[in-house]
Amino acid sequence: MLNRNHSPDSQSRPLSKVDYSHPNEDVLNDNEDHHLNQKETFRTTDPNLNRNRKKTSNWIKLGIPILVMIIIAAIIAGVVASRNRSNSSPSSSSVSSSSSSASGAGLSAGKDQFHVLFSGYSNYGVPQYPTTVNQIFNSQPTIDSSSPSANQLSWGTDPVQLDQSGSNVRADHPRLFAPSYKWSRLPSLISADPYMASWNSTIINNAAKFYQMSPTNYSTDGGYSGSGVLDVAREVQLRLKHWAYAYRVTNDTKWVDRAWRELQVAAGNTTQPFGRAGNNWNTDHWLDVAEFTIGFAIAYDWLYDAWTADQRNAIMWSIINLGLKKGIESHETNAWFLTTNGNWNCVTNGGMVVGSLAIMSEDPSGTAAKMLPLALQSASANCVNAVSPDGTWSETSDYWYFGSQGHAHMTSALQTATGSTGQLLSANPSYNLTGLYHMYVYGSTFKANTGDCGPNKFVATANPMMYYGDQFQIPRYTLYQRDRQDAADPLSMFWYNPQVKGGWFVGLPLDRSFNDPSDAWVSMRSSWTDTNALYVSVKSGNLTGHQTHGMLDAGDLTLDAMGERWIGHLCQNDYLGTGYFSSEGVNSQRWLYYRCRTEGQNTILMNGMNQNPLSVNPVVKFESTGEAQDKIDYKVKDTESTAYWITDLSAAYNGTNVQRGVRLLNGRTQVLVQDEIVNGASNSQWRVHTNATISPSGNSAGMQLNGKKMTATILSPSGATFKVLEPVRSTTSPPLPNGSPDLPNPGVSVLAIDLGTGSQTVSVLFSPDWKDTLGGSYKSLDTVKEVPLGQWSLKSHS
Repeated sequence: MLNRNHSPDSQSRPLSKVDYSHPNEDVLNDNEDHHLNQKETFRTTDPNLNRNRKKTSNWIKLGIPILVMIIIAAIIAGVVASRNRSNSSPSSSSVSSSSSSASGAGLSAGKDQFHVLFSGYSNYGVPQYPTTVNQIFNSQPTIDSSSPSANQLSWGTDPVQLDQSGSNVRADHPRLFAPSYKWSRLPSLISADPYMASWNSTIINNAAKFYQMSPTNYSTDGGYSGSGVLDVAREVQLRLKHWAYAYRVTNDTKWVDRAWRELQVAAGNTTQPFGRAGNNWNTDHWLDVAEFTIGFAIAYDWLYDAWTADQRNAIMWSIINLGLKKGIESHETNAWFLTTNGNWNCVTNGGMVVGSLAIMSEDPSGTAAKMLPLALQSASANCVNAVSPDGTWSETSDYWYFGSQGHAHMTSALQTATGSTGQLLSANPSYNLTGLYHMYVYGSTFKANTGDCGPNKFVATANPMMYYGDQFQIPRYTLYQRDRQDAADPLSMFWYNPQVKGGWFVGLPLDRSFNDPSDAWVSMRSSWTDTNALYVSVKSGNLTGHQTHGMLDAGDLTLDAMGERWIGHLCQNDYLGTGYFSSEGVNSQRWLYYRCRTEGQNTILMNGMNQNPLSVNPVVKFESTGEAQDKIDYKVKDTESTAYWITDLSAAYNGTNVQRGVRLLNGRTQVLVQDEIVNGASNSQWRVHTNATISPSGNSAGMQLNGKKMTATILSPSGATFKVLEPVRSTTSPPLPNGSPDLPNPGVSVLAIDLGTGSQTVSVLFSPDWKDTLGGSYKSLDTVKEVPLGQWSLKSHS
């Protein structure tokens, strides 16, 4: 089993335990090629079983802790090796992979005084931190470029002087992401920085695992125009990137030979079938073209000196004919993705920019020179605007990965090849806030999964955080991401600035309201570093404008406590379902599927009907006592510490006056959810989805999950009681499209309250059983003041 640069987000972790997509780690953890010998429309891991487009490993699954421990082992092996190396620079640029026993890894990881902070990972893949650390980790995040040790951790400067106009490409190779001077500095930095040492070891080990695999097989997912060969393209890119890196740090030509074998197959130049001749990279699903192009570009550029002239020529013409020429044709036909924000624009333009830059000096056809400005113009007007004025990604928290990866690909490549980032970092003045969005949307278990959770990631990591941290001079982003499970990647080796130090959490407010009406939502918590911490997120805002990845979910709630997700989301239905991406309009077939309908969310369901897809639901009020974490073992000391957020949902319910308020109580240990409905003409239902086992008893419901306990209590209306429902469409819901069923949701229950007509206030108090976490002296509140939302203040519930 391989130590993949694995992210918990790669599995998305919806509430449902049904396996409904190909787990991302399979490409690295299995010896078998899951694309081989497939004749079915849907790729499968078992030739007898068809699979849908997205399958997520069980939320609670034994394999996750096992994988986590293997990743920790790889990290610690690298750390140990780094500590034992001489601090002097090696005589050559070759770096070898290190391996050692990782026994006791979880105990030793946090003991490096200045570099390694985290001590392991939780069962959900979140870094765990020791309570006692060197004081440097309790200091503000900073970039140290002036201390006596700063030079040892510096990348140095590029000896090639670039005019920074963005129009002149450097003549030498490599030029993408890491020019020669960075490769020359890499061995010394690996010796000096334990993070880089561990990542290097993991990358080499992964490259070795890929080396043993047969060339990636070509198989479509839902046909060429369904999801195409996107997984194939990303797997090819993942392999080529690792082998190219491995060659440059080891000088072992076996990596070049294996990359050439993969390139020949992926260009359609062998007897192994690989798509349609002349359109092997599949313009019917344009993301595929972009991802193939990036993989070929990296192989061409990073291995430039290792290729023969004929090999370079062959790779270059594959990039031109199968990638860049198709890109020019997309502009000539005004392809839809060229004028929309979101991941499609970022990824497709990213592929064209990286491919053009790779071959610009050698392309005799002028295709690269023609393609580059077209892609940059489209990206600077659209891709960058996927980030709203408050930093939120316009699609979903999962599609942030794909979009930011595409954006970082093209921006970083442009910078190293020309000396300029164009307008890709400046055209949207709020782009620097998107790192905060990623941090705040992440709870104490994993991210808030409102909307579609996305396809398999393969190459999409959160490592653009490191690039943005360096470019925007926000070391907090870099420090945050370097502790994450998906940090080990060839690109992160060069996006990472080893001169960062401090604690990413120091000075970071516990609460933040993202108020832009396009994506209004809130994030509130009791700690950034305690994996048992309370975390609450509520979503509102515009129900459209999410590139058909959103749900009808105004008021949607997420709740973490005691290391578990108590209220969460089901993520998407089958991407290949009829009409799933038809539109965001009122009559879209997308809104027929349970997981997209309002009944499939954690909010109020009125008369069994969907919310209005065209509604915009604003933030009414947000206040916080303003605590910012000041040290690693931060604990809330004041029982008056609180935050609350109120949103107006009236537009979602077609004018019926509905407001939802969510408040942290009792020193951020309990959560109050209060809904006010005025003159409701229809029966309604309060609903949340959970993996917990529920024991309802009148106005109280006991919830148990993995040995943890929580109690939900109805404070109002008087006489209301809880009920437990199956997570299935109601009998009054409109029929599904023929042949496109709802995906099942095993392991999920709906905790519900039936409500009548008229005006009423619905208040529900969530009380985690903190005794094992906070000690026997902890006391929860049994009752809470009933205060109208219009009178909420920081002191209203004291």
